[in-house]
Amino acid sequence: MFGTGKTELAINTALSLRDSDMKTALADIDTISPYFRSRDEKDYLESEGVKVITPPGRLMHADIPMIVPQVGGYIQNRDYRIVLDVGGNDDGATVLGSLNHFISAQDYCSVFVLNRNRPFSDDNQKIAEQIERLSAKARIRIDYLANNTNLGAETDRDTIEKGEAFAEAVSKTTQIPVLFTSMAGDQMDDDETRFERYTIKRFLKYFE
Repeated sequence: MFGTGKTELAINTALSLRDSDMKTALADIDTISPYFRSRDEKDYLESEGVKVITPPGRLMHADIPMIVPQVGGYIQNRDYRIVLDVGGNDDGATVLGSLNHFISAQDYCSVFVLNRNRPFSDDNQKIAEQIERLSAKARIRIDYLANNTNLGAETDRDTIEKGEAFAEAVSKTTQIPVLFTSMAGDQMDDDETRFERYTIKRFLKYFE
């Protein structure tokens, strides 16, 4: 859903995959939000060895619903692992669904990102309904849940524990396993988490 932290996780995932034996690409197919997009980190990511697929030139930052043809080509390119940064809510899922003829032919893994502190994301049954609806629109199965519950710089131990309890409840309802709990590297370094911990670096700039 919108604002759960998908782009931050997409950037970090691409950087993690870069360390594997395969080439890595990140495709920004978020045509919904003009504010927090992985394409804004294109220069840094490409300096770190991650190919970033965006609209060309001045169109890269234009607020228009454009998916460049290269996205399909990279999905099919078995020399690459590709991360798709998808827009939120129904519109973002519909964009993903338009690429189904490419995705369905590949060995893919999809992750539904949870942030309990986002609007309309704090109810187990609502989340289950969202997953079912968005999965249908995206025309893909949902393989994993990612617990990204946070309050930015104000995230504390209670935030993490409530997020993990919520993710566990959603997992029981949907029968979709939780892949990890993510948190920034400067948060609660010594504390254990219920699920595997995925330490991320924050890239996006937020208004104070």
